[in-house]
Amino acid sequence: MTATGAYREAAGTTTRGYWWWDRRRGVALDVGLALLSALECALEGVKFARDTGLPVPIGVVFGLLAGSVLVVRRRWPIAVVLVSIATTPADMGFLMGLVGLYTLAASEVPRRITAVLMGMSFAGTFIVTYVRLRQSVSEQADFGPGDWYVPLMSLFMSLGLTAPPVLFGLYIGARRRLMESLRERADSLERELSLLADRAEERAEWARTEERTRIAREMHDVVAHRVSLMVVHAAALQAVAPKDPAKAVRNAALVGDMGRQALTELREMLGVLRAGDPVTSRSAQVPLASVGKAAAAAAAAAAEDGPRLHEVETLVGESRAAGMTVELSVDGEARPYAPEVEQTAYRVVQEALTNVHKHAAGAKTWVRLAHRGSEFAMQVENGPSDAATADAGLPSGGNGLVGMRERVLGLGGVFVSGPTDAGGFRVSAVLPDPGAA
Repeated sequence: MTATGAYREAAGTTTRGYWWWDRRRGVALDVGLALLSALECALEGVKFARDTGLPVPIGVVFGLLAGSVLVVRRRWPIAVVLVSIATTPADMGFLMGLVGLYTLAASEVPRRITAVLMGMSFAGTFIVTYVRLRQSVSEQADFGPGDWYVPLMSLFMSLGLTAPPVLFGLYIGARRRLMESLRERADSLERELSLLADRAEERAEWARTEERTRIAREMHDVVAHRVSLMVVHAAALQAVAPKDPAKAVRNAALVGDMGRQALTELREMLGVLRAGDPVTSRSAQVPLASVGKAAAAAAAAAAEDGPRLHEVETLVGESRAAGMTVELSVDGEARPYAPEVEQTAYRVVQEALTNVHKHAAGAKTWVRLAHRGSEFAMQVENGPSDAATADAGLPSGGNGLVGMRERVLGLGGVFVSGPTDAGGFRVSAVLPDPGAA
């Protein structure tokens, strides 16, 4: 668990907005240190008052005031160190000096200011210690050390009172900054992971939507065309059954063939869906690289098993058998294309012929295919509807042109559809050939 702001607030009772402390234990620690420092300075103030000839209460009050400055060490560490340096000649404030130097080194005060104040504290302690030792040595006639004794001892004592708290404060400050940096990085990583999880969920939802759209498009293309032809043949069967029983039998056979072909294509599609890994909500829990692979695999499998371009002639023959007048023309030398290109071309022609059955019964239709250098073009155009031909009454969901456009644009092609000047309708599409590129 990362140490977020909520976690830090739950780690202990805080006093936000209460001066400069973040926690109650910080208040208790600083107040306790200030009381100890004030008591120490007050006791040392008694000796200071007697040595200087001042009234003892003045020395005690001075010590209490000087020692209590330690309570603001977190807010103004420089002031605490300056007060400890100022009280060094009075032989008071040792605790205040140690704690003040530690707080100064651990704070965010610039290092040059810390070095200057440490040097001042060292110099003040060295001078006071040197003077006190020199006086003590001179008062003891039987103790006669060399000239090196007083400077060396003063140096050791000064270093002992200044270096350890500064070094320890620098260590604590560096450790605190490192922990804050690690905590910030952990929070940043947590936010990034949350964003990645949201993105994975969005991509998984996108993959599910794409798969549903593809399945709906395939179902529409497979079912709509076959069932439309079945309805047309059924209407013709109903019309010719009393007059021409032999033709009625042929139409009935065609209806059966259409139904079996529709069932076969549906079984193939459902088999592809069962064989592929389904895109479920678990996709959001897998790496981003694998999101949508199931949909892509299912689409690739469907393209491999789908219809091919050479079956367009059979498709046109089925429409002719249903009574439509269709002319098929092919320009250029036929060659194999990528499976998805051939399947898309077949579906576009299939859906365009289905629309003619639905909306332009009895209209003459032209299917034109063109093999070009790096692309394949197709066009399905019909003339105006024959008023003498009865409408089969086929329903229309309005998704045929949308599905064709999605298929063509999905392969980077161009799709154009619209009415003609002669009162018919034209569907044109151009698909790039990846193999030629």
